[in-house]
Formats: sequence, C-alpha cells, structure tokens
Amino acid sequence: MPRILQYLLIPFSWLYGLVVVVRNYLYDAHLSRSYQAPIPVICVGNLTVGGTGKTPQVEYLARLFKNKKIGILSRGYKRKTKGFVLGDAQATALTLGDEPFQYLQSLPFVKVAVCEKRAEGIQRLLTAFPDLELILLDDAFQHRAVKASFYLLLTDYSRLFTNDYLLPAGRLREPKAGAKRADAIVVTKCPENLTTFQQQTITTKVQEFIRAGVPVFYSKIQYGQAIAFGKDSPLAKQLILVTGIVNAQPLVQYLQGQGFGIVHHFKGADHAEYSPERIKEIYQFWAQQPNKENVSILMTQKDAVKWQHPSVKNLLGQMPLFYLPIVNAFWPHEPSFDAYMQQALTGEGFHINS
Repeated sequence: MPRILQYLLIPFSWLYGLVVVVRNYLYDAHLSRSYQAPIPVICVGNLTVGGTGKTPQVEYLARLFKNKKIGILSRGYKRKTKGFVLGDAQATALTLGDEPFQYLQSLPFVKVAVCEKRAEGIQRLLTAFPDLELILLDDAFQHRAVKASFYLLLTDYSRLFTNDYLLPAGRLREPKAGAKRADAIVVTKCPENLTTFQQQTITTKVQEFIRAGVPVFYSKIQYGQAIAFGKDSPLAKQLILVTGIVNAQPLVQYLQGQGFGIVHHFKGADHAEYSPERIKEIYQFWAQQPNKENVSILMTQKDAVKWQHPSVKNLLGQMPLFYLPIVNAFWPHEPSFDAYMQQALTGEGFHINS
C-alpha cells in the first residue's frame, strides 16, 4: 500500500480500533459472557488478516497430541453451507471450506467440524463425540465468545504484527495489545538462514506487547514429496503451477531452487474456487503444450482439495496432477515447542473453568 494512502486511512483505523477496544473491554470486564469448554481448547490465531501459516500449525498440534481424542473446529471460510456441519464421508471443500476439508483428509484420527458460532460448535462437537479430550480452534483469536484454555498467536516473519497498523491502514484485526492474551508466540515462515541474533532482535520487539514469561518460538515451512492425484506419472521438471494462497512467492522460490522450471503460473486469490470451467481451462493449457508429457501440474494441498468435482472426475485422470504437502519445523528452543505444549497440557499451563 502506498505510504500516502496509508496515512490517509489512519483516521479510519482509529475508529475501527475504538470499536475493537470497547468490544475487548466488555469481555475482559466480564460484561459480555464467554463460553468455556469442560476440556482443554487450544486457540490458534493471529492479529492480522491473511495467511500466517495457521493450517500447518493446527496439523502440527494435531499430530503432536495424536495420542488423545482430538476435535478441530473452524469457521469454514468460504464454504457454501451455514451453521454447524460435521466432517463426514459426504463432506467436500464446498460444505466444510478448504482448510477443514484438508484436515479431514490429512488427519483421519481427528474429528472435524465447522461453525460460525464457536461456542455452539464446541458444544455440538462434544455432544456428537463426548469422549473428546482436546479441541483445536482454527483462527479464533478474536472470537471472544469462547474462552480457550490456551492461546497460540502466530505472526508471519515477513509481516510481524509489531510493524503493522490497524485496518484499513494496515492488516491488524485488533490493536497490538491483543497479543497479551497469548500464552505462546510463533514467528512463522522464517527463512532457512535465520540467525540467533535475528531471533533475539525479533523476540525483543515482540516482548514489548506480550506478558512477561510468554515464550517466542520460530518455525519454518518444509515441503514434502509431491503427491500425485491425477494420472499415474512421475513429477516432471517443467511445471504448470496453480495457487490460490495469499503469497505464493516462497513456493515459487523453493521450486526454482530445486531446479524446477515454471511454464506458467495460474495465480488465484486466497481460498480461490475451482469451477469445472476453470479446471478445464487449465487442462486445455496443459494439453496445448508442445511437450506436454514432460510437463506436470503442481499445486498446494489447499488447492488440491477443491479439484474434486464429479463432473471433471474423468478429466482429472488424464492430467499429471500433483500437490506439495507442507509441514512446520521449529528452531531449537529451551524448552522446545513440543515440550512446552506437552507441559502446558499436562501441567498448569491450560486453564479449565478458571
């Protein structure tokens, strides 16, 4: 955003901030009621709009605590349904939203549900599965109608909340003081060459806005082996890249660093939809390549879950389709992120009915 436009929007940010501050005060002063579940609830969220790596972080936590009976509750952004919807064999990205449907496919040991009203969603999830031992709330840091047991706040390395402004001048959903609700901070999407000095510098900045003793962890995205979901063929070195995410540049740089050439990049907005017409358009582009047998179509897993239209099922079997899974990896920290979260869950770090 041009600096002059940002300055012009600052008065509107003050008005927006005033509304959010009043709303938060009502909850902090217990003038507005919050629901608290009878089991531990971890809220994973951020202060900004846009992607900060919540999906791989939620999956990381699910795998970390996979010895427990886990439920994941999300709003289900851009789904075509309303109210509470439980992930089942009939679910699709249209009924759940792309991230919840990805959870359903990637984490078969987890119960997945979506609901705009998280308090209602938690209660209905517990009614359906009364033996649940832990619930992960996806993107609910500002959802004050629920009081979570533990708040995990994410901030993107390239867009730290400490350097941002409130909407609409910046990307902050609420004032930076909201970070004081966090029980741990994760700086996500860090570069491979992040130094200890850089971590210390960022930690010092973040500590100005959080409670004393709250740890700051650092994570990076690691890409796994490409997984085929179209016709049976090896991944070619020439790619047609398809993305519907906030920032595809790190993925582009990774692929180029691995020696892949990008023939064309079909860029979509975050949570982009893939109609049968759009899929056919991409198919036609691939089919028209002079050496199409040496060209593969690659996308993120979040995009791949939306390519399952019955009307194009036969077409998908003709295309060399692949998705690239991603996972979180943490820099060394004492205690480690895993140990800290395990201790929080078994010790006094989680607040239940307090």
